[in-house]
Amino acid sequence: MEIQDTISTILGQKKSPEIFTTSPDDMVFDAIQLMSEKNIGALPVMDGEILAGIVSERDYMKKVVLCGKSSKETAVRKIMTTPVYCIPPTTKVTEALQLMSEKHIRHLPVTENGKLIGVISIGDLVRRMIFSQGALIDQLENYLSAVYPA
Repeated sequence: MEIQDTISTILGQKKSPEIFTTSPDDMVFDAIQLMSEKNIGALPVMDGEILAGIVSERDYMKKVVLCGKSSKETAVRKIMTTPVYCIPPTTKVTEALQLMSEKHIRHLPVTENGKLIGVISIGDLVRRMIFSQGALIDQLENYLSAVYPA
């Protein structure tokens, strides 16, 4: 049975609607520091109102740490991932999870009419699927107990 929830459901239930971003000209150190402070794994890279890329902890490890670069001297534009896979809020949770799995990514910006409205993580999707499956099990148990009284 497919879970019919959409990304808009997840965005509506996030702890904070605030979207943290960085710019291509920011230093990697500042972006990593913001991720650490906010306990998030990736930041959309915004060039004004345009989504220019995304930078993640994985980008930092592969393109700065392992290459011996300095995070205080490297601009985000040098390590950000482009192009960025984005999804609209009407995307089903299962479709987003499939895209993330196929593309080996952990974060997806959510856009509507060309505007960034949120970011979801693979953890957000898994939590929603677990919740939905639990609700389905509860419904089936209630149905069965009504059909077959004890």
